[in-house]
Amino acid sequence: MKARAFKYVRAETVEAAFDAYAEADGDCVYLAGGQSLVPSLSLRLQAPAVLIDISRIEALTGISKSGDVLRVGALTRHAEMLTSPEIARHAPLLRRAAPYVAHPAIRNKGTFGGTIALADPAAEFPAMTLALDAEFEIAGPDGRRTMKADGFFRDLFDTGLEPGEILVAIHIPVFGANDRCVFHELARRRGDYAVVGSGIQGTFDGDRLLSARIAFLSVASTPVRARHAEAAIANQVLSPEVIAAAQAALSEDLDPEDNEETSAAMRMHLARVLLGRLLGQLGRADCMHEGVHA
Repeated sequence: MKARAFKYVRAETVEAAFDAYAEADGDCVYLAGGQSLVPSLSLRLQAPAVLIDISRIEALTGISKSGDVLRVGALTRHAEMLTSPEIARHAPLLRRAAPYVAHPAIRNKGTFGGTIALADPAAEFPAMTLALDAEFEIAGPDGRRTMKADGFFRDLFDTGLEPGEILVAIHIPVFGANDRCVFHELARRRGDYAVVGSGIQGTFDGDRLLSARIAFLSVASTPVRARHAEAAIANQVLSPEVIAAAQAALSEDLDPEDNEETSAAMRMHLARVLLGRLLGQLGRADCMHEGVHA
């Protein structure tokens, strides 16, 4: 199937994109990397009158650190998330998740901001912004604002972005000297969407975990933060008993549904297994020295 005919407009600035949006009277979509949009157009799941290409807007690019915050431009490619020294040093949880994002060809086109704006609950990066306590820089025709990742993902493919707004950058607290992070997902085949996935970032005082943020993907209509499991491990040494308590608490955080491929009970079981493995790994002082495969 081919996409319905549309008008193509390339915007060189954010303001030009807003002008094009206004001229199209909202019957348009922004194109960044096209990882998901292009197949969606080809299948005619979307059929806008105008396609506004924002992929060359300089203001949406770049990775930079200012004080304790890392700013990642929304147009940063998934492949850059995998190779950037700044990401590896200051946001290693994203580096650990990056190899699981689709396949190399898709990683060369897909963008960090695009996958967050799409808000696919099975995608890796949206969930990891919850684990990292990220904040989103958003531009709209009426000005700029910021929004925390907590509260941004409202429902399936539904976010805090208002019509016409553009996600400009993602702000992430930099990784601290006493921080550790882990990520893994369970999938039938490498590159497939995960049956369940999770990432955790925590701050330690010696062997004691002071606090952690746990995020899951592929368990609901949005990325999910496991707050009850977080409470079960706060100010604790990650002993087998503490990990078991966190696994038990997970039933208060997750409520997966049955689908054609996986029952809710199986997905919940796999989430508990995955959480146990990740917390066991997080509790080891050498967890940050383990290799990351690409």
